[in-house]
Amino acid sequence: MSEHGFHVHGPHDHELEHAIQGGHGDHGNGGMINQIAMFTAIIATVGAIFSYMGGATQANAGLYKNNAALKKAEASNQWNYFQAKSTKQALAELARDLSLDTAKPAYQAKMDRYEKEKGEIKVVAEKLEGEATEWDHRSDEQMHQHHRWAQATTVLQVAIALAAIALLTKKKWLEYAMFGVGGVGVVVGALASFHI
Repeated sequence: MSEHGFHVHGPHDHELEHAIQGGHGDHGNGGMINQIAMFTAIIATVGAIFSYMGGATQANAGLYKNNAALKKAEASNQWNYFQAKSTKQALAELARDLSLDTAKPAYQAKMDRYEKEKGEIKVVAEKLEGEATEWDHRSDEQMHQHHRWAQATTVLQVAIALAAIALLTKKKWLEYAMFGVGGVGVVVGALASFHI
């Protein structure tokens, strides 16, 4: 209101008043607008949580894959150590076969020691390979779960897009589609949370 008591009411003021009253230019669609607004807020929040969970599982998958690679490298080192002991054992066997009878027991003792050490190394190497396989398996599970979270987030984004279109066109069938797609997104997110 101005100093002189005149009030100029523009078209945008009229639309704002109707929007505040829930009408937004069409008094019959106030409920629809409120439903879509509430749905969009809820689905956007749920989608943000799903997106966070998707990022977390992807990071875990990367860490687990890295752990698998480290265990594979350790196992490879053990197998190289095993091979070195095998080479020493073969040289001791050759030396035993070429030596005089008096030196043969010393070389045989070395061969026996190398055989025992190889057995211990083999146990460690196989254990490390098992751990690497387990880390790979855990990484694969996390990636599967990540894909579920990503699918759920994508479906919720489609539901939000449908909400915007329903709001603009005021088509009731689009509002139903929006609710349906949003429900599917929540179900896919539930599957992700249960590792399905």
